[in-house]
Amino acid sequence: MPKIVLIDTNVWVSAFINRKGYPARVKEKFLKQEFEVIISTPLLKELSYVLRRPRIKNKYKITDEEINLFIEILAGTCRKVYLTNDINVCRDHKDNMVLETAIKGGAGYLVSRDDDIKKDSRLIEEMKKYGINIVSVSRFLEVLSGLQY
Repeated sequence: MPKIVLIDTNVWVSAFINRKGYPARVKEKFLKQEFEVIISTPLLKELSYVLRRPRIKNKYKITDEEINLFIEILAGTCRKVYLTNDINVCRDHKDNMVLETAIKGGAGYLVSRDDDIKKDSRLIEEMKKYGINIVSVSRFLEVLSGLQY
């Protein structure tokens, strides 16, 4: 079973706005402490920002209080990783904070829905040098179920 996991912002957003589906199942397993999640302040800020976008808040009828509670739960439950912004390996430079969090936090898995991360073979190989497997949400659920990777 994976011990240390980085869950990308896009997965948290999906889990928050849709209480069904694979991202929500990952969130449930996290809340049951089936694995340890690492996070960084920039990722928490990004999550808060994305969830507060008017098109998301209005479409899914979510309140600031719900967002604040979710962020507080993550901030209080996940292990914090401190970044120095010295990682520059992703095509999309905004994703470097995701990769740096995974590397500096000693993640075994980086769970993402972002094709810039999941489908970049050079990046996948680079992350394997750090012992990090980049996987989709569905693949991560398979790993948690005991299917070999």
